Amino acid sequence: MAIAQRGLTLAEFLDLPAEEPALEYEYGRVIQKVSPKIHHSRIQKELLERLNRLAEPRKIASAFPELRATFGGHSYVPDIAVFRWARIPRDETGQLAADCFDPPDVAIEIASPEQSVNFLTRRCVWYVENGVGIALLVDPADESVLMFRPNQPPRALRGADRIDLTDVVPRFRLPVQELFASLRMN
Repeated sequence: MAIAQRGLTLAEFLDLPAEEPALEYEYGRVIQKVSPKIHHSRIQKELLERLNRLAEPRKIASAFPELRATFGGHSYVPDIAVFRWARIPRDETGQLAADCFDPPDVAIEIASPEQSVNFLTRRCVWYVENGVGIALLVDPADESVLMFRPNQPPRALRGADRIDLTDVVPRFRLPVQELFASLRMN
């Protein structure tokens, strides 16, 4: 993750042209996301499909990949942002908004080999301190998930432990081992 530039305001950052991988803004500096590897992409796909298959037909919530969310003075692009149906960013006509200025209900970060797990942990803590209801840090390297909720200690999930997002998506309780089994593609 390279630091691209320091000293920009958030407004100046939001005027920058889009880049791939995405640029993010935190604490007055611009950083670039790490390009995802295959494990990251597979986990992201698996979570997106499971969340949306359960939530969208019932108009409960929707999960978005790589959605820029600007709130709390920062601008991040979580690997997955989940919004309750009534909170999905919309414009005055009811269409999906071009930009998102509210915290998602769930923010999911998936660690890539080049990323610092401490960096992502700090980000998940920041999420829940700034309005996100649940933050998940998924680490394919050790097949674990850290769950963060406001005013609670992080919870480490492994094996048969379930990723419980029923606060936002009723009936979403995915065993960690089932998520990581998707990497084997048996």
